[in-house]
Amino acid sequence: MPNGTAAAASSMIQAIKASGAIVRVDPNSFSEILRKSDSPLVVTSEGWLFGRTYQYLTSYKGLCFFTKAPQPIQLPGRSEVVSASRIWIPA
Repeated sequence: MPNGTAAAASSMIQAIKASGAIVRVDPNSFSEILRKSDSPLVVTSEGWLFGRTYQYLTSYKGLCFFTKAPQPIQLPGRSEVVSASRIWIPA
């Protein structure tokens, strides 16, 4: 493996380790998790891949939950929302 490729692979592994456990759920399950939270912090981002997508990230009971939706999700009024230019989730 060339040095550049090894360094890139190592960086990717470190990024995955730093991100911890990320649980992908469908938009309905994500909304249910938000309903269970007292004051959820939600990171949002809009993406374009074969059309507009809305991405959401929140944490609940020590786990990080992620979803993508074709339409915006109605967030609870008590949510603290952070808009990000991009959300990157390891594959």
